[in-house]
Amino acid sequence: MNRIRKGDQVLVIAGKNKGQRGDVLRVDGDRVFVSNVNIVKRHTKPNPQANQAGGIVEREASIHISNVQPFNPATGKGERVGAKSLEDGRKVRVFRSNGEQLDV
Repeated sequence: MNRIRKGDQVLVIAGKNKGQRGDVLRVDGDRVFVSNVNIVKRHTKPNPQANQAGGIVEREASIHISNVQPFNPATGKGERVGAKSLEDGRKVRVFRSNGEQLDV
């Protein structure tokens, strides 16, 4: 079970963006893309077929998954996540500190 999924709010715990918070846009293996975190400038060529103008484009770059933690709004911190089985057989992610569920 993946500890971090698309749509989760995460806190960056290491690197040049330490302390920033954002939502996960996508997960690619062991790398995550977080909204408004780790912004880089890309020099792109124009592509008239895709109706794309050229120039300098700012976008999010990936961060290693070990450098982010799910954000717990109850405590206001990033926390570790574990898995728990419910009575109906579903597995859900829970915060280790207070046992609160991440999945709804």
